Amino acid sequence: MISVGHPPRWDARCASCGSRERHRLLWLWATKDGSNCLAGKRILHFAPEKALSRALRGNPGYETADLHQANVTHRLDITRLPFPDATYDIIIANHVLEHIDDDRRAMRELSRVLRPGGTALLTTPINPTRATTYENPSIIQPVERQAHFNATDHRRFYGLDFADRLTEAGFTVDTFRMTPPDEVKFSLLPMEWLYVATRPARTLHQS
Repeated sequence: MISVGHPPRWDARCASCGSRERHRLLWLWATKDGSNCLAGKRILHFAPEKALSRALRGNPGYETADLHQANVTHRLDITRLPFPDATYDIIIANHVLEHIDDDRRAMRELSRVLRPGGTALLTTPINPTRATTYENPSIIQPVERQAHFNATDHRRFYGLDFADRLTEAGFTVDTFRMTPPDEVKFSLLPMEWLYVATRPARTLHQS
């Protein structure tokens, strides 16, 4: 493990596969039952990270998307997805939504293009000491965004109500994290967890 980040985080990146904490956490969720639950799924991966893409690219249903990144399957705006309803089984977006001006619209779009029972796997910087998200659209200068939101290109600093926003967008939300000993074993962040946001399956209405 090597240190990366600003400021550097101890044991953040695997020197072998290049994964960071969020990638290892997602993979631990996907393989927690002894098999890879992502295998054979149609997956849309936003802002694809090299380490995670390498692990998923053998899946014939794997697609990537970004507004600016080169060599992705789809160049698109996450708030205006060009796909029909119920297209994907899995959506992955690690540290994406904090960059989006209208994150609520993006969440609704993610819910729309998921099949009933499909799942969005989401991580984002969270301030667990705050119940509500801190955002201020008047803060636009990079140096000010760094001071307020911890990065020059972030639009907000999410609080614990991140799950509430996902629920409002139509998701059923759960969280996944490892035990403290396993967080140490796998070099995970104790203050970051995976949001597992599922689009509810359709219910049959009886006549």
